[in-house]
Amino acid sequence: MDVVTWTGSTACALQQALRMTNDAFADHLGVGVRTVASWHSTPSIVPRTEIQAALDTAYERATDSVRRRFAILTRPAGGVEAQALRVAIAVVIKGDDVLLVCRRGSDSLTWQFPAGVVKPGASPTVVAVEETHAETGVRCTVREPLGSRIHPTTGVVAEYMACDYLMGEASNRDPLENADVVWVPRKQLTRFIPEQSIYPPILEALA
Repeated sequence: MDVVTWTGSTACALQQALRMTNDAFADHLGVGVRTVASWHSTPSIVPRTEIQAALDTAYERATDSVRRRFAILTRPAGGVEAQALRVAIAVVIKGDDVLLVCRRGSDSLTWQFPAGVVKPGASPTVVAVEETHAETGVRCTVREPLGSRIHPTTGVVAEYMACDYLMGEASNRDPLENADVVWVPRKQLTRFIPEQSIYPPILEALA
């Protein structure tokens, strides 16, 4: 088993690898949400011994795919401190529908757009297309970038892409991470994802 040196930065990397919100990650570890928030605001902070033990347990119980994502997220770039984590998010449109995946959390399910981690040197547009196909079986092409932001929940750099559907039947190709894959009518999107959580340019693109 790998030995991880826990800091705020590596704890946040584990959270991202697990694809959990601050609330879900705090509940998963048995710590307060403020503790998780402090890791995002102070990446160099060293958690208390008992919290490090909880992080060890969460890492040891994680699936192989989670550990692979964690390794990518914590890999130094060129021997220097790791770059800010970037995620490419695909907003795939087919007529009046938009593609969503239902992520598995520790004890909850969350509807999201297909997404993937952008490794150093990789293109966000390529990642958005490839991850969509890997997760859902849907092939798409990027119509236009919608912009980027620091995600308010995870703290990662999120880059959003408006994508057009090309071909393929939507299906759950990653059952360990996702519970379902569906096409949702654009007008019903906020039934699945709270409007306040949606990046405003996405709502404009779907209007």
